[in-house]
Amino acid sequence: PTFPRSLAFVPQALSSLESVITSFPFFYRPKGLRLGEAWHFHPPERYYKAWRLSETNEDFSLCPSYPRAVIVPRAVDDDALARSARFRQGGCFPVLSYYHAPSGTVLLRSSQPLTGPQKRRCAEDEELLRAVLAEARPGARGFIVDTRSAQAPGWKRLHRPLERGRPLQESFVRLMEACGDPEQSMDRWLSRLDGCRWLSHVKEALSTACLAAQGMGGKEGACILVHGAEGTDSTLLVTSLAQLILDPLSRTMAGFQELIEREWIQAGHRFQLRCAHSAFSHTRPKHEAPIFLLFLDCMWQLGRQFPLSLEFGEGILLALFDHSYASPFGTFLCNSEKECLCEVRTRTHSLWSGLNQPKEQRKLRNPFYVPNPLAIWPSVEPQSLRLWQGDPLSLLLPGGVLPSAQLPYLSSSSSSGLFLCWTHPPEPSEVAWEKVWQIATDQKTEGSQPTDSASEPQP
Repeated sequence: PTFPRSLAFVPQALSSLESVITSFPFFYRPKGLRLGEAWHFHPPERYYKAWRLSETNEDFSLCPSYPRAVIVPRAVDDDALARSARFRQGGCFPVLSYYHAPSGTVLLRSSQPLTGPQKRRCAEDEELLRAVLAEARPGARGFIVDTRSAQAPGWKRLHRPLERGRPLQESFVRLMEACGDPEQSMDRWLSRLDGCRWLSHVKEALSTACLAAQGMGGKEGACILVHGAEGTDSTLLVTSLAQLILDPLSRTMAGFQELIEREWIQAGHRFQLRCAHSAFSHTRPKHEAPIFLLFLDCMWQLGRQFPLSLEFGEGILLALFDHSYASPFGTFLCNSEKECLCEVRTRTHSLWSGLNQPKEQRKLRNPFYVPNPLAIWPSVEPQSLRLWQGDPLSLLLPGGVLPSAQLPYLSSSSSSGLFLCWTHPPEPSEVAWEKVWQIATDQKTEGSQPTDSASEPQP
């Protein structure tokens, strides 16, 4: 019998219902997975034991988008945190995002301060920021990567505007419209690609992340506070990319999953609102914005420039994109940890439990991965950035990794990519992928290990 075309839209329709508990993930029961697996394997206290774990937000009254437990300086008590939260938009007071052990500096995130026209200040908020510098190495300086707020005492402000919300969504829509027109001329295609400004957004995101990373790991040795308006969009984009540039553990399969969980899901990125519809939808919700997709595109650029330094390949980036918009799992179902408490963790499966199945891991891992302890500094020059178009095995075939005599085996493969092809890879690509693993295994058995090195920081 013919499969009804309308049934293909059932998961999307169920995911759009008003009540979360009537959405498709609450009815998805795949074989081999148990409810409750992988929901709790990212406890925050395992990361930064030098600071303290505060549960002042246990009932989500201070900040509805923060998790119940956050990491803050030891010298700041919960009363001061509460006053700082009232001074920040949405209650997102500064919390620890990443500790850079080699320099003894830290990366923080928050929302913007509510200074108002009278340039109001908050003693407790300033106390918190002073305590951050006191917890860091002696003589550490502080930089605020922001677009609008006033300067805090002891902290230097850096103006780095990043688009979010409607402008970013319109850029995405224009890009998809250009990619979906097969009859346009070359001049028309290049004009539309330039007009949508998507690659400009990629460049600005990577440049800002490099600025934050260089402030921590470079000669400055400074503590960095990143915040935008609400602290749940461009803030998370910058803190996540900065960690991937600096931290080798974040570039492993397990570390990358923990980064997504910690810096996006637990930090309160509003997946349900931001990823409500695709770029092809006729509706234009005002809260729609492909912030997370922009992060994945930046990750693809990192993987293309440093093909041996990531333990995962393009497959996991495509999987995360798919599941952030329409998924049978509950991981990206809500806007915050507070919303996830409505039976999501007990009645839906975690995406990580599905991706970490041995059969899936074989498809997602990079067979040529070599641990790289150095920072990886991406080039953001125009000739270095590419449209995420799905070049054949582009993340895994740097020059010289595979002998030229073996490349014909891969000629039938083609990655699904993202912008220029929205279909899943055909069966021949899976055969080619197995061939890649076989070649990599043979090379390692023969003792021919590829090497990798990080580029110098961009000026």
